[in-house]
Amino acid sequence: MIRFLGEYEATIDAKGRFLLPAGIKKQLPDEDSLHFVINRGFNKNLNLYPIQNWDQVFDDISKLNEYDPKVREFLDSFLNGATPVEPDTAGRLLIPPNLKDQCGFTKDIVLVSRIKRIEIWDSNKYKQLFESFSQERHNALANEVMNRGSNNQ
Repeated sequence: MIRFLGEYEATIDAKGRFLLPAGIKKQLPDEDSLHFVINRGFNKNLNLYPIQNWDQVFDDISKLNEYDPKVREFLDSFLNGATPVEPDTAGRLLIPPNLKDQCGFTKDIVLVSRIKRIEIWDSNKYKQLFESFSQERHNALANEVMNRGSNNQ
């Protein structure tokens, strides 16, 4: 599994293409790792998975019960629009127009590492996310999430 760290700025051209930042490329083990799947994120953003990591996610969701209406709803939102992407000869990745439009991407984007995937955000929406997130809320959330398993010790 490939894991990522960091936050990187990039620019989308008129056709919806962007260069994968060098800081992300350095975290990929080899040229074969430049095959990705892009899909809708959870917050008006996109997810970019290296194909190796996507295969693990796909295996997990393939085991879900498709007869459950909530599972079908999740699969619809998660899989519809999922698209394989790889760099063109100039090293640019193309964001499919339907996904680009749904997220409101115009020019400036931020690529944010989320361990096994990279989130792609409109730069302004990403800034708004953190402007609305107070230090107190961050501390409370960290305490709640990180202490979940410590009660058993």
